[in-house]
Amino acid sequence: MSPVEINQALDNRGYLRNIVRIAGADVATIETTTRKVVARLKAEGWVDAGGGKHDKFEHADWPDVLIIVPRHKVLSPGVARSIAKLAGWI
Repeated sequence: MSPVEINQALDNRGYLRNIVRIAGADVATIETTTRKVVARLKAEGWVDAGGGKHDKFEHADWPDVLIIVPRHKVLSPGVARSIAKLAGWI
C-alpha cells in the first residue's frame, strides 16, 4: 500500500479542502470545526433561525431543508457529513 498523501485543492465552489490520497483514491475530508461550518453556511446564504442547544439554519432557496448544528467546538464525523450533505457540499 502506498503512503498517505495530503494535498490541498479547491472544490467546485472555490473552498480550500484537504484531499487525502490513499492507495491512488482521492477522499475529500469533511470539515468538523463548528465555527468553520457555521461561517461557510452563513457565507452561502443560510440564515441562523435561533435555537436552544443547537443552531438552526434555513435558506430561502430550499424552504424544506433545515440544518441543525450542535453547539460544540468539534462536530462528530457523522454529524459533519450529514450537514455537508444537506448543504449540498458533497
